Amino acid sequence: MSVLTLKGPRWVTVRQHRRALWALPAAVAASLGVVVALRWWAGNPAGLLWNVPDGPLRVGMEYAGMAMLFLPLLLGAFVAGPMVARELESGTYRLALTQSATPRAWLASKITVAGVAAVAGSAALAGVYRLGWAPLEGTYQFSWADRGPYEVLGTVLVAYCLLGVAVGALVGQLVRRTLAAMAVTGLVTGLVMALLGALRWSILPVRTLTASGVGNGVPMPPGDSLMMDTGLVTASGGRLPEWTCFARSGSLRACPEDLNVAGWYVDYHPAAHYWPTQSIETAVVLALAALALWAAFAVLRARHR
Repeated sequence: MSVLTLKGPRWVTVRQHRRALWALPAAVAASLGVVVALRWWAGNPAGLLWNVPDGPLRVGMEYAGMAMLFLPLLLGAFVAGPMVARELESGTYRLALTQSATPRAWLASKITVAGVAAVAGSAALAGVYRLGWAPLEGTYQFSWADRGPYEVLGTVLVAYCLLGVAVGALVGQLVRRTLAAMAVTGLVTGLVMALLGALRWSILPVRTLTASGVGNGVPMPPGDSLMMDTGLVTASGGRLPEWTCFARSGSLRACPEDLNVAGWYVDYHPAAHYWPTQSIETAVVLALAALALWAAFAVLRARHR
């Protein structure tokens, strides 16, 4: 977004926050340099000093995945505090309203600039993350369903960043105190991410594998699947915890007859559930973002009639 092509409130917004906007490409460039260095190290004999060649890369990508989950909170906090609440707290927004800019245009400029930066920045950082994740794909903590890779490699991270922007625009007007608005926005955005993260694997029904006979062992789903539950199934179709037989007989391969155990079951999500789950969660998050935006402009209209 070139400053020369912008006019009115958007030009002012970019000028006001140009340092923060430049921080995003700087962060992308720095992240790319680190990932390239870590991938080189993983393929270099010096990596054996860590006992495994990809040791530094694995550690770095673990931290990177967790850091990316805080991106929506940081973006939302910046919109709520420095972009909205600080101007309302200090009264400087009145200057913008005297320059032939309507309150709606003033807020829309904040949201537009922040939204474009959020989409571009999160997409670029996700691309860098994918570069470092590729050699680790499918290994421990780097499967498609793990926290971190799941969000960053799909569309939900961008959606959460837009949600952070929308919540920041709303909370910034309601709280009107810079630090308090930043804290509340981070808390609200984080709670939404935690709640939907806890519910995401309930969106699609699980698939179930069964195996007859306790002694045959637990059936194994495809290796790239996400196991959700395992246990014993009775002849009547009922389910029992997997430790039931052991608690009664002291053995996993022998069950008392009164339990009427017929075999094992495993509930799991196949890798094919990744993109449908991503699409549904993304749609839900974007709907929440749209609702927060509507509320932000409703608050604005109510205070500037």
